[in-house]
Amino acid sequence: MRISRLADQMSGSEIIKIGNAVSEQIRQGATICNLTIGDFDPKLFPIPTELRDDIIAAYQAGHTNYPPAPGTVDLRQAAADFLKKRLGLSYSPADELMVAGGSRPLIYAAYLALVDPGDRVVYPAPSWNNNHYCHLTGAEQVAVATQPENNFMPTAAELAPHLAGATLLALCSPLNPTGTVFTKEALEEICDLVLAENQRRGPDEKPLYILYDQIYWLLTFGETQHFDPVSLRPALRDYVVYIDGTSKCFAATGVRVGYGFGPKLVIDKMKGLVGHMGAWAPKAEQVATAAFLPRTHEVDTFLTEFKGKLQASLDAAYHGLKSLREQGYPVDAIAPAGAIYLTAKIDVLGRTAPSGEVLATTKEVTSYLLTEAKLAIVPFSAFGAPASAPWFRLSVGAESQASIEAALPRLKAALDKLT
Repeated sequence: MRISRLADQMSGSEIIKIGNAVSEQIRQGATICNLTIGDFDPKLFPIPTELRDDIIAAYQAGHTNYPPAPGTVDLRQAAADFLKKRLGLSYSPADELMVAGGSRPLIYAAYLALVDPGDRVVYPAPSWNNNHYCHLTGAEQVAVATQPENNFMPTAAELAPHLAGATLLALCSPLNPTGTVFTKEALEEICDLVLAENQRRGPDEKPLYILYDQIYWLLTFGETQHFDPVSLRPALRDYVVYIDGTSKCFAATGVRVGYGFGPKLVIDKMKGLVGHMGAWAPKAEQVATAAFLPRTHEVDTFLTEFKGKLQASLDAAYHGLKSLREQGYPVDAIAPAGAIYLTAKIDVLGRTAPSGEVLATTKEVTSYLLTEAKLAIVPFSAFGAPASAPWFRLSVGAESQASIEAALPRLKAALDKLT
């Protein structure tokens, strides 16, 4: 049988493969601390009560038909008002903002709207799914390696050699998979590079756009601040497409309400693309989200409690790994700044398991820890980093703090078995 070259050459998600292995162990009766999936256990992290009640009411009121293709008027207005109030970003709900079924179709639509086959797309490694979107659009992908000393956030110096002639620079902050964020200065330097590159281009050349994924921006911890390109450099307004929504900040991944905003020309084309996909957010969920976003007190109350619980779990994992490091174990972690992720270093490549297997890649380390420590994590190699880089993503949304703390002694015991 013959299929398309695109489908034949498409690689599956490494995260899903690991998740399938976790599910099989659970099916066999194992108790696993599952820190793989970027999702939430609704029993631990339910969506806001008011949002849930409004979704139910919207279904009861009969909002079960097609929504308007770009999103309901009320939701686009509520999202625009939310962005203006909280970030100072002013975008027209009529023609510069659109709604879709989560952030994925928005990211895909942005790629399709901006990138022709053969165009160069620059993105940091590790980062989430840019390699797959490049494959789907036929782009020339340039994965720029980032460094732990910069918290795995890309720097202007790292990106600069690759921007000449590029069509798209894909950025994310807070970053999946690292849980780290851009500093103001670092993002300003990158913005200045993009402005300079666009000033060099002629009127018949396609500009360099920034795809800025800020789906986690409301989930920052402590004194950490979120920064975005247009707020820092208003001259970039015509060149930045933002990806945003409610999936992560309200633990509402299954509610599927995302929104994107940016230049009218690009958003118009994205609306058409998402319309052909049929990737709309359900109408009842749109009605409920439009009612919830303006409720400042309820939103802030939810976020305060939600972020407190997330930070407690992240801190438990962070301090647990730091304690093991102090005891001489080959592990480390980067302090969590945002999102639901912790960057962990487990540097046991080349060590030998009790079975005699040499742990030559992070995939083998992941498998070993799942079997011996009942701890499921995702290597950065699933996000474009080399298989020899001993770094991993720990996602805390689907496990309790107690479960995370209970997994640390099992990790220690598994490390003790290596020779």
